[in-house]
Amino acid sequence: MRTPIQLSLLVLLSAVSFAAEPAKRARESLDRGVIARPMGEGKVYVGWRLLESDPVDVAFNVYRTAVGGKAVQLNAEPISKTTDFIDTTATAGVEQTWSVRAVVPDAKEGPDAPAAPATPGKEAQPYISIKLDGQHTFQKVGIADLDGDGRYDYVIKQPHGNIDPYGPYWKPSPSTYKLEAYRHDGKFLWRFDLGWAIEQGIWYSPYVVYDLDGDGRAEVAVKTGEGDPRDKDGRVQSGPEYLTILDGATGKPITRIDWPSREGFPDYNYSCRNQLCVAYLDGKTPSLIVERGTYNLNKVIACQLRGGKLVEQWRWDNAKEPKTYWGQGSHWIHAADVDGDGCDELILGSFVLDHTGKPLWATGLGHPDHNYVGKLDPDRPGLQIYYGIETRRKDGNGMCLVDAATGKIIWGIKEPTRHVHSYGLCSDIDPAHPGSECYSADTDEKKAFAFGLTHDCRGTLIARENLSGFGPRTVYWDADPQRELVSGKRLWKYKGETLSTKIEGQFVAVADILGDWREEIITTLPGEMRIYTTTIPATDRRPCLMQDPLYRMDVVAGAMGYYQVPMTSYDVATGKR
Repeated sequence: MRTPIQLSLLVLLSAVSFAAEPAKRARESLDRGVIARPMGEGKVYVGWRLLESDPVDVAFNVYRTAVGGKAVQLNAEPISKTTDFIDTTATAGVEQTWSVRAVVPDAKEGPDAPAAPATPGKEAQPYISIKLDGQHTFQKVGIADLDGDGRYDYVIKQPHGNIDPYGPYWKPSPSTYKLEAYRHDGKFLWRFDLGWAIEQGIWYSPYVVYDLDGDGRAEVAVKTGEGDPRDKDGRVQSGPEYLTILDGATGKPITRIDWPSREGFPDYNYSCRNQLCVAYLDGKTPSLIVERGTYNLNKVIACQLRGGKLVEQWRWDNAKEPKTYWGQGSHWIHAADVDGDGCDELILGSFVLDHTGKPLWATGLGHPDHNYVGKLDPDRPGLQIYYGIETRRKDGNGMCLVDAATGKIIWGIKEPTRHVHSYGLCSDIDPAHPGSECYSADTDEKKAFAFGLTHDCRGTLIARENLSGFGPRTVYWDADPQRELVSGKRLWKYKGETLSTKIEGQFVAVADILGDWREEIITTLPGEMRIYTTTIPATDRRPCLMQDPLYRMDVVAGAMGYYQVPMTSYDVATGKR
C-alpha cells in the first residue's frame, strides 16, 4: 500500500524526460482534474479524477474555501464509492473554490488538488466557458498539457469551415487558418498563422498536440508551408511542405522536416489528403505518424522528436504492394496494439501497418468512411474494428466487424451497399446487448439517406432505422456504463428519454478531460469555447479514461481528420480486456 507522499513522488518521477529510454510506456502526469459546477437551487456538483496509480482503497475528502477564509471539510466520512460530491451548503451568489485530498487507511491526507471555482445560484451552469481572442469559431481542438502543471490546455484551429479538395466541392480559401492556444483557465497564450500555403480545409491542415519529447509539456505538430504559393485560381500545387514542431507554451517553431511529397499522385484531389497521429511504435516513447494519400497511393513516415530534432524511424508506401493495399485509406488514423506485442500498430483504413512499418494485413474491402477500434465485443479475445465502407459493395460487408490482429471478417451484412457515409456510430448504447452497438447508414443516388442499420457486436440486427441521419455522436454522461447520444442540442438515451442538458454551439469533440470518468463535450460558439460536463451524481468510480492508451491516442487524432469519438481498449461496462 502506497502513502499519499509516495504517490506524489511517483507523479513527479513520471514527468521526467524519456531522453534515457523508459522501461515502459511513458504516460502523462495528471492532477485530480477537480470540477465544480452550479446545479441550480444553490447546489454545486464537485467531481475529480481517479488515477490508475491510486491504491484500491483510496478515499477522498472534499473541501470548500471562501475568499479569505479557511478550507472547510464537507464530507463526514471519506468518499470511496464515487469520485464526486454534491455540496448543498455553499453560500449563494458568492464565488468559492472546491478541492479534494486523497486519503488511505492509517495514513495522513495527501496534498490539496488544484481547486475549482464556482458561484452557486438559482440557475444551473453545466459548462465552463472559455472566451476566445476574437469573435471567431473553430474547427478543431487539440487537448494536452502545455505547461506541465497536470491540467489539460487547448489548441484550437480557427476559423470553422472546410474546403474539400474534390473538384466540384473545392473553392478558394477566403483567409488563412490560425492555431490558438488557451490555458485550462482560459488565458490566451499564442497564435500561429498557417499562412496561404495551407488551404482552409481539414485535409490540407492536420495537426496534433502531445508531449513528444517526454519533458511533461506538450508540443504541437502541424503541416506548414512557405510564402504564398497559390495558383491564379487559389489552389496550392507547388512550394515546400513541412512537418513543423511548435513549442506548446509559446507557439514558436522548434524544428521541421519535409512532408511526404506530392509526387506519384494522379491529381490535385488525391495529393491533398494529409493526416497525422501519435503512436507508441516501440511501446515506450511516442512517435509522429505522417500520412499523405487516402484513395489510391499512400505514403507514411514515422519519426520521433529527440533532442529538439525530428529523427526518421521508417517510411512506407504502397507503390509496390498488392492491390488489396490500394484504395483502402480512411479519414482517420488509429494507433492501437492490435497483436498484443506491447507496441502500437497503425490502422490506416482497411489495412494495418505493423509497428515496424511493414504491412500486417488488408481486407481489400475499399475505403471506409468510418472505422472504430476497441474492445467492441467483450467476449472475444483482443480488439475489433467496425467498418462502414464507402466503396460500393455489391457482395455485402459494407458494414462489418473484423478481428484487429488478423483482419479476418467476424461478421458483415449480406446486402449490397452504394456508399456508406459519414461517421456512423460505434459505442455501447444499449444495456440489453453486451459490448458496442454498431450503426451505419447508406446513401441513395443523390447521396441522401437511404437506410440505416444498427447491429450488436455479434452481428445481430437490432434495428433498421434512421438514427439521427448518418450517425449521432456519443458520450458517457449519466451514471450507467452506456454512452448517451448527442445530435444538435439534444442529449438522449438510446430508446429512452431526452436528458435535461441542452447543448449549445456546434459539436467539436468528446473526451474525459475533467472530473470523474464521464466525458465532456466541447462546442464552438462565436468568440467562445464551451466545455459541457455532467452534474448527474455517479454510482461508482473508474480510472480516468485518458489513461487508457487507445483512448488517449484517439483523442490526440481528434485534432485532425473527420472526427470520431474515442474508444477504449477494454469494455467499460464489464472491465473485460
